[in-house]
Amino acid sequence: MVLRSAVDLTGQGWVQIGELALAFVLSAAIGAEREARQKSAGLRTHTSVGFAAALIMIVSKYGFSDVLGDHVTLDPSRVAAQIVSGIGFIGAGLIFIRRDAVRGLTTAATIWLTAAVGMAAGAGLWLLALIVTAGHFTLMFLLGPLARRLPVSRFAPTRLHLRYVDGRGVLRTVMAACADEGFTLSEVAVDQQARPEPGTVTLWLTVQGSGSPARLVARLSEIDGVLAVAGQDADSAFL
Repeated sequence: MVLRSAVDLTGQGWVQIGELALAFVLSAAIGAEREARQKSAGLRTHTSVGFAAALIMIVSKYGFSDVLGDHVTLDPSRVAAQIVSGIGFIGAGLIFIRRDAVRGLTTAATIWLTAAVGMAAGAGLWLLALIVTAGHFTLMFLLGPLARRLPVSRFAPTRLHLRYVDGRGVLRTVMAACADEGFTLSEVAVDQQARPEPGTVTLWLTVQGSGSPARLVARLSEIDGVLAVAGQDADSAFL
């Protein structure tokens, strides 16, 4: 018993191995949810972040015990604190802007949350790590659909990506359908990065109104001549 306690105090015992394993499992679970949604950071990225954060916490707690003495004192929180600032570089790399639409905010926040879960597991706060992981799945699977059902401000713009056959008056029909669904068209722009097939046009449309964006997308997809249409929600992901 004394030998086991001595080994654990060095930071290389079964307790620390269990903390790393917990961080690995919880981070992988969060990453699997992101992978299933085909986000830019998935299973491997989240698992690596949480697993590494747990190891850094353990190193911060035990890695300098051999240099401590009467004339040497260390703050064990200083190394662990760098995880919070360091993870910001990964999160910033996941956020990008395209045509005024911000993408990757939720994934970047999830990376930050995964690092916190790994830190909690590495610190031995296994209950908090479990609760935060459960909170993540509650947020994604319960609060996410609830947020999409909340009433949208009529002043909040919705962006539509539309591809249609040219020369059939499709755009006029689309504009009429938007008006029928309670939307006004505020901007029309050709998608310069798209490579449409001959005889087709690809546009970005910005509409505002009190109607349902998902219902508008469904309505437009039924118009003869519309080849593809998708709308963007609050997370800038296509509906």
